[in-house]
Amino acid sequence: MNFEMQKANLLAENIKGFADFVQKCYKSKSGLIMNHDKLYQVELWVEEYKFNQLAEELTRINKFEWDEKYTLLLVERFWKGLRIIEDYVEHNQSDLFILTARIHTLKNLSALFSVKD
Repeated sequence: MNFEMQKANLLAENIKGFADFVQKCYKSKSGLIMNHDKLYQVELWVEEYKFNQLAEELTRINKFEWDEKYTLLLVERFWKGLRIIEDYVEHNQSDLFILTARIHTLKNLSALFSVKD
């Protein structure tokens, strides 16, 4: 398996895991998060930027063959949503601290796909 394909699949797994984690935290009304309205806003952005669909598509296109152009397009779409969520979580870190580690991981994984000119 191509190294680039492995990176794309790892990113897809982590995107899916992040989306599932946000949804699980919101549905369970976890005691770790005091203000669920702020978590709901993050959940809305995850749905708006279609993180689950992006993760599934990344997995699908990189299952058998590396498709650099389409992978970079999907990573760019994901990055747009992640930047907004990252800024919001950073601004509301006292309430959403539980998401910072996953966001940091996603940010570093998506940085592996920087466009080389």
